[in-house]
Amino acid sequence: MIAESAAEDRWSVPISALEHHAYCPRQAVLIWQESYFESNADTVRGDLAHEAVDRGGVLTGRHGARIWRSLPVHSQRLGIHGICDTVHWTAEGPVPVEHKSGTYRPGGPADLQVAAQVLCLREMFDDSVPHGEIFAGRDRKHHIVVVDDEMECAVQSAVDDLRRAVLEGTVPKPVNDRRCRRCSLRPGCIPETRPQRAVDLFTPRDSGDCP
Repeated sequence: MIAESAAEDRWSVPISALEHHAYCPRQAVLIWQESYFESNADTVRGDLAHEAVDRGGVLTGRHGARIWRSLPVHSQRLGIHGICDTVHWTAEGPVPVEHKSGTYRPGGPADLQVAAQVLCLREMFDDSVPHGEIFAGRDRKHHIVVVDDEMECAVQSAVDDLRRAVLEGTVPKPVNDRRCRRCSLRPGCIPETRPQRAVDLFTPRDSGDCP
């Protein structure tokens, strides 16, 4: 659930909720405010892929680099918190790596998620943290996500939007598009209830319009 920060009297947003919000605002509110969640093959596959990193602890990687698993992070400035799958301590500083079971999509919701992790680490360790990475299980590759001023603004905007949606206490309308096809929340979200284009059903027609 999204929690209120007494120190700053505002909602502390889970970083994982930002990914949901970037994908579908309705999905984010249903999960994080309404506590509604369903599993499907995709979510189970993701859970299985996360088993190793969810164990926590510190590993020694190649070239003696330290790798922290399940590292909690937060940002007082942004009002966000979460857990990095892994953080690799490199010569350039700590680099968060978000593990995904599927295909990487440049500019997708996962980019926002790992960017938020980068911003947390910069604040916590007062370090440069040049970039974040997404490890895609489909191609077994690391994809670099550069966190510049533009990306930081995107994270801040997403945080503000999600916090506003929660405080308003309303669930965004369903979208009923291709995003819904494999969404595990479809049974309870019922995207088919989305209002269609308004049709004038009540204006009398000329008799010539009748079949």
